[in-house]
Amino acid sequence: MIAVIQRVSEASVTIANEIKAKINHGLMVLVGIEDADTIEDIEWLAGKLVNLRIFNDENGVMNVSVKDAGGDVLLVSQFTLHASTKKGNRPSYIKAAKPEIAIPIYQKFIETVSAQLEKAVQTGEFGADMKVGLVNDGPVTILIDTKNKS
Repeated sequence: MIAVIQRVSEASVTIANEIKAKINHGLMVLVGIEDADTIEDIEWLAGKLVNLRIFNDENGVMNVSVKDAGGDVLLVSQFTLHASTKKGNRPSYIKAAKPEIAIPIYQKFIETVSAQLEKAVQTGEFGADMKVGLVNDGPVTILIDTKNKS
């Protein structure tokens, strides 16, 4: 799994001109899923996401997690994170999991993050044409790949 994590002051997902999900202070997370992803990847990434200390403490130092800050999480599935651009100019998405594999992994990831965060997680809609809006706070953007845990 690949995650692009952005600390936001607000974020939303709009589908067919209707707001599907919206958060204020928290994390906007784009998630790419591949066939090789396992329950261990889900649990490891969920733990990292919920406990990543990228919110400011009282001294202005990034030392507080989204959970401890009382922030929200917006998760959006994005297969294009697995784009291969090695050859030519048209990206290949061969590493991205097909919906029959990706959807159950995405749903389990949502459940796991929600359980660890101890509150509901907002989401996009798998496979939909989404308009994602956000105000990146900082800016703070972090890329995590479960296949590269070092």
